[in-house]
Amino acid sequence: QVQLVESGGGLVQPGGSLRLSCAASGSIFGIYTMGWYHQAPGKQRELVALITSGGNTNYADSVKGRFTISRVNAKNTVYLQMNSLKPEDTGVYYCYLSYLRDYWGQGTQVTVSS
Repeated sequence: QVQLVESGGGLVQPGGSLRLSCAASGSIFGIYTMGWYHQAPGKQRELVALITSGGNTNYADSVKGRFTISRVNAKNTVYLQMNSLKPEDTGVYYCYLSYLRDYWGQGTQVTVSS
């Protein structure tokens, strides 16, 4: 079993920055993908960014140039640096890990508002 624990959400003004972290624990061995998804109020969960064990990344068009995903394999931890935040970035951010099956964190709230 794998557990994901997110941190780093909060309230920020438009144009501001936040850094999300997600630590994975449990029986994880070898190659796996981690990432972040975003669920805005009243909308479906959508991909934000993914990163493989080898460091290959994939971003949603809406966040390219503003968000950066990174990971530290030795710590089973993934980060999401979010810059130039917009009100439409508001919502719950879920950590994601793919290892034999999909795993999800409990989510962390990000609110971008003046």
